[in-house]
Amino acid sequence: TPLAATVFAVMVISIGVLYHVALYPSLLAALVAYGVSVRLGVEPTRFTVAVPDQSVGMFVRVAALGVLCALVSILFCKLMHGAGHLMKRIKNPWLRVICGGFAVIALTWVFGTDYNGAGMDILLKLVFTAVTLAAGFKGGEVVPSFFVGATFGCAVSPLLGLPVGFGAAIGLAAVFCGVTNCPVASTLLAVELFGAEGMLYFALACCLSYML
Repeated sequence: TPLAATVFAVMVISIGVLYHVALYPSLLAALVAYGVSVRLGVEPTRFTVAVPDQSVGMFVRVAALGVLCALVSILFCKLMHGAGHLMKRIKNPWLRVICGGFAVIALTWVFGTDYNGAGMDILLKLVFTAVTLAAGFKGGEVVPSFFVGATFGCAVSPLLGLPVGFGAAIGLAAVFCGVTNCPVASTLLAVELFGAEGMLYFALACCLSYML
């Protein structure tokens, strides 16, 4: 998603500030990386999502999902920060990593291996991610936030009268937006992944998630 990557790079440095001077070099870097990965045989990931026709009722339902995704992103951030502060009580970084590793092993033994990869649940994926990163293992919140958002949107969309695939797409973009505070990049990410037909829906959910 080179366009989303470009905007994300110039927005995530300082929330609320768009570094216009970095726009061109960021776009150039994103296009070069995109081109190299395609040449190496890594095809872009695209998803076909059935986007509902635009109506007032559908916008209200998407707005409701956007609000719920904001709450999920708050939970995500609180859990990440809380786990980090808790782990920092262990002063020795080696001991911290060992404790974190054993915690993940114990969680895996209890709940199975599904949560070590793509996962199949919401809260437990948050716990696995928080423990792993807080212990000192290198990684990021981006892909876990994708998973949590898509799973949450998939689970909640039937309750709101939204198509499941469409709800998953909205959830992915809106939770990512709430976690990173980058509404424009999150909207562009959804457009590049799921198509421009649902752009207004994506933008509404991302703006609400960002605002809340």
